[in-house]
Amino acid sequence: MAVIANRRSVMTLFSWPTDIDSHRARLVLAEKNINIEITNIPGPELPEDLMDLNPYHSVPTLVDRDLTLYDARVIVEYLDERFPHPPLMPVDPVTRAQFRLALYRIETDWYSIAAEADSTADGKLGTKSRKMLRESILQSIELFGARPYFLSEEFSLVDCAIAPLLWRLPVYGIDLGKGAEVIDEYMDRVFARRSFQQSLTELEQEMRL
Repeated sequence: MAVIANRRSVMTLFSWPTDIDSHRARLVLAEKNINIEITNIPGPELPEDLMDLNPYHSVPTLVDRDLTLYDARVIVEYLDERFPHPPLMPVDPVTRAQFRLALYRIETDWYSIAAEADSTADGKLGTKSRKMLRESILQSIELFGARPYFLSEEFSLVDCAIAPLLWRLPVYGIDLGKGAEVIDEYMDRVFARRSFQQSLTELEQEMRL
């Protein structure tokens, strides 16, 4: 296993072109302008070297010389610490803990519902799941409108988790409806960022055509 990892002199991210966690990692990479080889896996079958490196046979998987990481949150926090500029997490330990709690809630309350879309042919959610995810997002409407970015004046790892999910709302079959203007403004602001546009694969670009 170490031999395979050591063969890679350039940091490599194994990614699926439409996977939300892979998109999240690609967004952090683009935001920090990190020189990395991104290997987008076209089909469901994972390459053998990835299966050797990652015991969970999952993506995203990050290989940095002899280090292999295979959890999305671990990957993005590692990238933020390994490449500290621009910082995507606050320095203050209390605020950092609040951001981590927000990430936990996003993954638990939003990502867990969105995961259902991976098992459907058209990528849409069932009626109950659509309702649950829509209501959960709308419950945070005040946080979307309070500052330019979620909980912050600056773009952060929290935004890197939220943006890929909001980008997929049309695919999920979710319309936030009237009264969600502040979330629409947030989406316009985040989606217009150069880093976000660079993070999109061709298949992800088609999600909003």
